[in-house]
This record gives sequence, C-alpha cells and structure tokens, in this order.
Amino acid sequence: MDSWNEWVEQTLEKLESRKLLRSLRPIHLSDDNSHTDEFECFDGLRQWDRASVEVEILETTFQKWLQDIPSPGDDLGGSGVAYTEAGTSAGGFRKLILFSGNDYLGLSSHPSVIKAATQAVQKHGMGPRGSALICGYTNYHRLLESSLAELKSKEDCLLCPTGFSANMAFMTAVGNVSLLLAKDSQPSIDERVAVFSDALNHASIIDGIRLAEKQKSVAAFVYQHCDMHHLNELLTNCPMKKKVVITDSLFSMDGDFAPLVELVKLRKKHGFLLAIDDAHATFVCGKTGGGAAELFNCISDVDICIGTLSKAGGCHGGYIACSKKWKQLIQSRGRSFIFSTSTPVPIAAAAHAAVIVAKKEMWRRRAIWNRVQDFRDLTGIPITSPIISLIVGSEAKALQASRHLLEFGFHITAIRPPTVAPNSCRLRIALSAAHTLDDVKNLTAALSQCINFSEIGFYCTSWNAARL
Repeated sequence: MDSWNEWVEQTLEKLESRKLLRSLRPIHLSDDNSHTDEFECFDGLRQWDRASVEVEILETTFQKWLQDIPSPGDDLGGSGVAYTEAGTSAGGFRKLILFSGNDYLGLSSHPSVIKAATQAVQKHGMGPRGSALICGYTNYHRLLESSLAELKSKEDCLLCPTGFSANMAFMTAVGNVSLLLAKDSQPSIDERVAVFSDALNHASIIDGIRLAEKQKSVAAFVYQHCDMHHLNELLTNCPMKKKVVITDSLFSMDGDFAPLVELVKLRKKHGFLLAIDDAHATFVCGKTGGGAAELFNCISDVDICIGTLSKAGGCHGGYIACSKKWKQLIQSRGRSFIFSTSTPVPIAAAAHAAVIVAKKEMWRRRAIWNRVQDFRDLTGIPITSPIISLIVGSEAKALQASRHLLEFGFHITAIRPPTVAPNSCRLRIALSAAHTLDDVKNLTAALSQCINFSEIGFYCTSWNAARL
C-alpha cells in the first residue's frame, strides 16, 4: 500500500501549503472516568440485561399495529406497569420481546455504562456544544478514540456523530485525494479515485459515493454481492491507478459476511485500499470483539475500519479507525465530520465504558453465538450470524407474518422497499446476548406457524446495482 501512503502524504502537503489542515485540540474536563478498573463487570446474564430486549406498548397501539393502521407516534403512556401472566397490564400496556434491535450484547442497560453516563452528565452536563474542530472535542472523546484504535489494532481513530456521517466523511476525504492532486482544477477521468462497492452496501456508503461523484472526484463501480470473480474483473479492466474497495463486513439486511479472506488476496494482487464498514460485527466477532477482521484473521490487511457505537456498543456515535495520516486528512476534508456537532460528553463516557465492558465480559459473545446455534438447531436454517433474514416475498406476506408474531408477543418488523428490493420483503430477526434459550424456542415455535422453514428464502441475491 505504498502508493496510497504516498498519495495521502502528498494530499496532506497540499492542504498544509494552503493552510487547510485542521487539528483537534481537546478541552480538558476534570475528573474524567478514565480508570478502566472502575468499570464493574459480571460473569453472566443479570436481570438488568433484560431491559435491552423487553419493551412495552399501549394496548391501543398494539391493536393499531395488528390492523396495520398508521400511528401518529403520540400514543405513549407512563411506566412502572405491573404485567399479568397474559402479557397485558391493568394500565393497558402490553409486554413484547424485542427481536428487531441491534443491541447485540445488551450493553445499553449495563450498570457500568449507565454509571459512566450518569457521572459525566452530573459533572459536565452535555459538555461543550460545538463541532469537534471548534470546541466539542474533549479528553472524554480522546479516551474513547484511543480505546477504539486499540480494539481495532489501528494507529488512531476519529470519532464521528454517527456511523452514517463516518462513511460520508471517509468517502468525501477519498474524493479529495484526486481533487487536490489533479493537475488542473478538475481531475481527469484517470486522475479520479475508482471506488468499488458491494451491491448490498449500506445507504451511508452509497450516499458518500454519490456525493464524491457529484464533486467529480471518484468513479463508482458496483460489483455483485460478495462476487469476487466480478470484482476481480472490474479491477483488472480499470485503468485508474487510485483504487478503493469498500464493503460492509457483516451485511445488515442479509446477515452474511463479506469474503474478507478473498478480498485480502485481491488487495495483494491489485494494490487497492481496503475499507470495511464493521458496524454489525464490532464487539460481536473475534476473541476480543475486534470485529470481522479479527474473526477472519486479517486485521493488518484492512486499511480503514468504519463503525458505530449504536449497535453492539449499546450507545451512539460513529468512528473511523485508521492511520494518523488518514485521520488528519478526514478531519480536514470530511464534511460530515467537520460540520456536525460532536458527540455529547455523557455519550462518549458511556461508549468508552461499553468498549471496556464488551472486551472483558467475553461471556456475552459466547452467549450470542450460542443463540445463533440454538436458532440453527431449532429451524434447520444455516444462519451464519446473529442477523437472520427470512425472506417471505411480498409486502402482504411480510406484514402478515409480523402481525402474527406480534400477537405472540414478539416485536419483529417487516422490512419492505425501499430498504430491500421488491418481492424480497422479509422478517429481519436480530439475536442478542440478553435473549435466553426459552426466548428463541418460543420465537421459533411462533415462526413455524406462519412460515415454512424449508422453503424460506435466506439470502437476497437479486438486489442489483441500481441502488447506486
């Protein structure tokens, strides 16, 4: 990857010569919760973990959902309702088991995460409000960045307000390499960056590429989902020198992994920059929770690792784990980072606690993968991750199945266009370490009454490149 290192260095030199390099200068807030030994950890599931998978809705809302009547969103009620054995309450609430969230480890309700946020908010409120380059970057943010860089085995890390903004910032920074190194005011076709994107990549990657295309700084190529033969063909026939391949590591709507081992082989052959969106694999995969690259033993071959703290981290925010030079480039030219208010201090404190707890409480990863095995055993469906995509076809079938599960006390949303392609509507089930074996048994029993496990579509392969 010597070529990319050289291009980034040249881009930084251009920015420095134009006085456009931007620096992060942390504001120090006293009594930060930086002592990792203060985070209490546990050796197994506790009652508070269930708060991440147990929700309640008003009975009136429940009836609207059953009839597919749109809700205005204001039919909310109080809390502290005692449930009956039937699952309803005297106060008109109904209890549901959540199988549609992304809190894979149940960390959103962990005492150490709650304590970190509480202590920070009591000392500092929301913290300085401003973009990270103005006044919104503190020692809390720096501590979180350092812990994520260590988790991802990268030189550094840049926090972003969301995972969406992280992908947008990275793609616009990539585009700036060609903009700043072009001989003329606009880069020629050959001077642009060729970006190769999986057909099922997340919308944030797609929108980032679209923005860079609008600036005429990149040329986009979409390869068929996880098709390394197609990608190799595109790479071989592309005359552009600057190449980037970007992919989700674990696809959020299909539950399959990108073929990282094969991607690494192609990287060595073609010399492209490899970036992955590790949003759904971080903390879940790998011995330490380092994500898909750790799982497939190719950490050093992934150049850029983008992710979020709103999934298995149980908190909020995005990040880009990368080299120090890439960080300097992105923080100087990544528009969605530059022009967004930074993460509130209590969220940064909570997220740092979540990073530490997720790494130490290894039983959570064992628990979620046990639930994956349980679902496989009970249904015979060869799922490979905690994301289960059961394709039922039409919107009507998906909505009917979702309503059926609702009656049995399970919150599972029907996924429909434009999120997925027409006629590939599905039930997206997300397993959690906070789910029990009984939860999975009850769910699969209810599922068996509305779908045929032997006939269900598993992976969506028909979603085409028209999304880009």
